[in-house]
Formats: sequence, structure tokens, C-alpha cells
Amino acid sequence: MIKYKNFGIVGGDMRQIFLSESIAKDENSVKIFANSSTASNQENFTDKLENAIKTSDYVILPLPVTYDGETLNAPFSKSQIKLYDLMRELTDKTVFCGGINSLSPLIPENTNIKLKDYYAREEFQILNALATAEGAINIALSEFLGTIHSSRCLIVGYGRIGKVLSKILKDMGANVTVSARKPSDLAWIEVMGYESINTNNMPQKLDYDLIFNTVPFKIFNRENLLKCSYETKIIDLSSKPGGVDFELAEFLGIKAIHALGLPGKFSPIKAGDIIKRTIYNMIEEERL
Repeated sequence: MIKYKNFGIVGGDMRQIFLSESIAKDENSVKIFANSSTASNQENFTDKLENAIKTSDYVILPLPVTYDGETLNAPFSKSQIKLYDLMRELTDKTVFCGGINSLSPLIPENTNIKLKDYYAREEFQILNALATAEGAINIALSEFLGTIHSSRCLIVGYGRIGKVLSKILKDMGANVTVSARKPSDLAWIEVMGYESINTNNMPQKLDYDLIFNTVPFKIFNRENLLKCSYETKIIDLSSKPGGVDFELAEFLGIKAIHALGLPGKFSPIKAGDIIKRTIYNMIEEERL
């Protein structure tokens, strides 16, 4: 556990609110900027960026750190924060963020920022996959008029989210089919007791109640959407731009939902804790 340190948290959503509360419970000092909430720890909020970062040992930015490549992801902030300007203020700081690629090109010269990506850590990815899977099931329960038990479910992709989601659905009594490309994944799918299909060779009819896509590639193009029933609900968990032709799906009368940021929407307490645990691990391992 990390104690007696100063943390500055800039931007983000409810995950960062609960993250701040959890860090403060560990006897650390926390200042939050560019976020507003009815959270109980209002004394930790500040309306000045300088107050959040000046005395901080570590600065934490959200996941994703940006959606447009120019401004900070800060949906509760009253004003936009330009990433380039923010980076200039973080000179000589150790900065943790979710997704380093969008920030690296924006770092001004001679700022000596130590940029650390908690999103890239394996323990974060695994725990976040669980929160994402549970969020996906929440959406399924609200959109599907039947029950998960005995429903016909297809999970496209057998990565971290696919592994967790397929197990939860099977435990709930669903009939689970998983599609993958790699022979090793198809072998594991068979061993785990799921039906398997090859993503490169989808059957002529995709007769499922629920389809969960985890692959960030346009799997559900015209060819595969025409194989679906108009009653099928597609929940796309892949990153932008997603794996579904949403315009065509709407035209065909197929409900397709691009479900992004589910941990922050459905389980922000747990999501904040996952971020904290990952950052603590990085601080200890790298002696930051």
C-alpha cells in the first residue's frame, strides 16, 4: 500500500471520483481538478489546476485520456482542457494515464515528464475485462425481452473480455457460441465446453438472441448483418470505430449498441479501485 503521498487527479468521470476516495482512505493527500460531483469528499476538489499538481508526487489522468486527440477527457468539467497546455504544466511530474499513444506526441520539449500507462498493464486489462463483461450483461438484460438463461449467445473474439464474458453467460445458463480465428483459441473454446465457429467463415445464418462483439474490426459488415435476424441484439464492446456497420444495422432494423466505457458507467467504484491497485503496483515495482 502507498501512504503519505500527494496525488493530483485531473479530469475523468465517476471512476476518478471513487479513485480519489480510495486513495485518500490510504492516508494520502488528494486534489481533484476538472471534475465535479456530489461525492462526499468535496474538500479534495479544487478549481485551480495548480493546486492539483504543484505539490503532487503523482498526477493521474483518465481512461481514455482523450477522445479527440486535442482535449482532456473531462465530461464533468465546466471548460475544455487542451492537452498541449496541460502537458506544459506537468513538467518534471510522474503522470499516470490511460492510453499513452495519444499523449506522447503532445509533450513539449524539455518538460521531463515521466509518462506511465496503467491501461497497458496486464492486471488492469484482466480486472477491467470483468467489469466490462458485467456491464455488457447489464445492457443485455435491459435490451433483451427474454432471459439470459436458455438464450442463444454469440461472443465474437476470445481475448480477455471474450473469455470472461463467455464464462459468465454460461454460468447464467445461456447457450454460448464463441468465434475466433486462431487455432489455439478455437481449441480452448472447445475445451471450455462452448460451441465454436471460425470468425473468418461465419455460418450462413447467425440465429442468436444476443451477439457480443469484442473485435475492433468491421466484423458485422453487410455480408454478416444480412445473416442476422432483425430480432437479434448486437452489443459491440470494441474500441472506436467499432466492429459493426451501425448505419446499415439501423436500416435493416437490427438493434446494435456501441457500448464503450462500461466500467465507468456500471461499476465506477470497482473501476476506480482497479486503477488504484494498478498504479500502486507500478509505483512499488518501478520505485517511482
